[in-house]
Amino acid sequence: MKATEARLLDFLKKSPQFVIPIYQRTYSWDQPECHQLWDDILRAGRDKDIRSHFIGTIVYIESGLYQVSSRSSLMVIDGQQRLTTASLIIESLARQLGETKELVEGFSAKKLRNRYLRDPDENGEAKYKLLLTQTDKQTLLAIMDNQPLPTESSLRLRENFEFFKKQIKMLGDDLKPLCKGLAKLMVVDIALSRDHDNLQLIFESMNSTGRELGQADLIRNFVLMELNRDHQTRLYNDYWRPMEIAFGRETYSKHFDGFMRHYLTAKTGQIPKEGRVYEAFKAYVSKNQLIPDNRDDLVGDLRKFSGYYCAMELRKEKNPDLRAAFADLQELKANVTYPFLLEIYDDYYTNGLLSAEELEQAVRLVESYVFRRAVCDIPTNSMNKTFASFSKTLNKKPNYLESIRAQFQLLQSYRRFSDDKEFGHAIKGRNLYNFQRKSYWLRRLENHGRKERVSVNEYTIEHIMPQHLTTEWQEALGEDCKRIHEAYLHTLGNLTLTGYNAEYGDRSFTEKRDMKGGFKVSPLHLNKGLGQLETWDEKAIQSRAKHLAEKAIVVWPAPSLPEAISNAYRPKTPSVCGYTIEDYRHLESDSNMRSLFDRFRKEVLSLDSCVDEVFLKNYISYKAESNFVDLIPQARGIKITLNLPFHELQDPRELARNVSNFDHLSAGEVQVTFSQLKDLPYIMGLVRQAFEKHMRDEDMLA
Repeated sequence: MKATEARLLDFLKKSPQFVIPIYQRTYSWDQPECHQLWDDILRAGRDKDIRSHFIGTIVYIESGLYQVSSRSSLMVIDGQQRLTTASLIIESLARQLGETKELVEGFSAKKLRNRYLRDPDENGEAKYKLLLTQTDKQTLLAIMDNQPLPTESSLRLRENFEFFKKQIKMLGDDLKPLCKGLAKLMVVDIALSRDHDNLQLIFESMNSTGRELGQADLIRNFVLMELNRDHQTRLYNDYWRPMEIAFGRETYSKHFDGFMRHYLTAKTGQIPKEGRVYEAFKAYVSKNQLIPDNRDDLVGDLRKFSGYYCAMELRKEKNPDLRAAFADLQELKANVTYPFLLEIYDDYYTNGLLSAEELEQAVRLVESYVFRRAVCDIPTNSMNKTFASFSKTLNKKPNYLESIRAQFQLLQSYRRFSDDKEFGHAIKGRNLYNFQRKSYWLRRLENHGRKERVSVNEYTIEHIMPQHLTTEWQEALGEDCKRIHEAYLHTLGNLTLTGYNAEYGDRSFTEKRDMKGGFKVSPLHLNKGLGQLETWDEKAIQSRAKHLAEKAIVVWPAPSLPEAISNAYRPKTPSVCGYTIEDYRHLESDSNMRSLFDRFRKEVLSLDSCVDEVFLKNYISYKAESNFVDLIPQARGIKITLNLPFHELQDPRELARNVSNFDHLSAGEVQVTFSQLKDLPYIMGLVRQAFEKHMRDEDMLA
């Protein structure tokens, strides 16, 4: 590596050509970054005391160690945003100067272009000082040549160029500060040797001004950077560029990061943390030795699975029934299910283990699972972990779909698939008007069984019994009107759809029924039967709620396999080490600690039915998703270790100690010893913190 301070204009003048490699991200500066650079240039140009203004580094590589005195093209790995933006400013200034005389020495339109934007002695693409990636290249070249922009032009280049032209026009004839400011810009010229420098490590450590490197940028560079140019080009054109196009130019990074989290979860069963996808990807590649020998297969697999993601998330599925199922699931914002869906989509599309109809049924089952839990207000604890490992115990042959149904049916406790009784009861009494996805459930109820689907967006939600009780409504509901209103206003039985919400207002039920566009003539299935009722009271609301709840059970079905069949899919519990309570000498039935231990274990096991007790050689473990507390019985007390960061523990009595820097048998940073029954409630308060930490879901429904 060799670094040299240089004035930007001198640097551009001496350079042969800068090429942005295909694995680099596209030009991404927005107007805030452009405005900041513009202000810095004018400030430097107007202040005589400012001799220079540093704008960052330009880092590039060659086959050997070269600087800009060499005539070979230089591959830029940091500085694209600054080089591109500076080129836009220089071209904008050249256009404003036109045929005028030099206001500042060296600043004429001809000199600006021939010194800093082009090489007049070269032809074709070789004459340009800067070549961007395929996505941006033609737009920048059109700007440099003052030609019409291509149809699919770069939004960022186009908008930023217009911004600089406007700013320069506002300066009028006062262009000297801009010229002087440009002359004061400084960069650090850093040349890297491909043979001697760790290019990927250097790239990982760099951020361009105002734009932190995204996970997509890091992964793309990691995969492509070390390849020769022909290999890079082939992989990029065959696999990576199609992904960029499919994800969308403006949303590529967002969708790629989300996709990659789901992809890695599907492949590893582990959920990468947001912002740490790149590290998880490198670990996956390293563990499976996918680079260098299997690099092409890896990129091909990414392209294949990204197609599945686009089918589900971006509604690009061609099969209309599958597309509708994915759209409904997407409306629930149940992205945590995608790792499982990616796997079964692959089994459908590539492996042929599922038919399109079976895949649709599986997706609908996932939708039912998510919606039923939301209606029943089941805590969404670890749903992401449920779907991260859901496919691992499936028996894909001979009956894949049955295996999925059985797996859902076997889920217990906080992971359970709520049954018809629980769901039917909950949906009747739930406040569905303030439900986060009210348009979703209304649309699904209305359109179930319809071939000619109704667009809910064309209607509004109607409270049959209105939100404001008029005197007429109070008389219709009777003496108990306030209780009825409070209990049923926002519930299933009292809600429907209408295109006449403004006309209905707070009118009486009979007026809503008989008026033009009223319930009697409504074409909506949700309003069926309302036109035949004489009154709308508590009994009518309850009757309609019962009817709609029965329909909801059909719309969002639960798996209903005979117990014998589902039990056949039950995973065989592996034999444990074989230790029992009798193997702990301090827990013998007549020992001082046995009664204290019995009370403690009863409290821990009652936290949730998912808690398991495991006797190991040296300690007893209690686990939910994983160990949250480990126990070592001692002669004069019980020592427990909580798997919880010490700084997160709320311990006002300060009984716990931090053992993160000490060797001990179990995981966790928190250790507490207690010996008296009176301390148990407080100890359980500490244990509960560790349990809730492990059950807390950090990546649940948005």
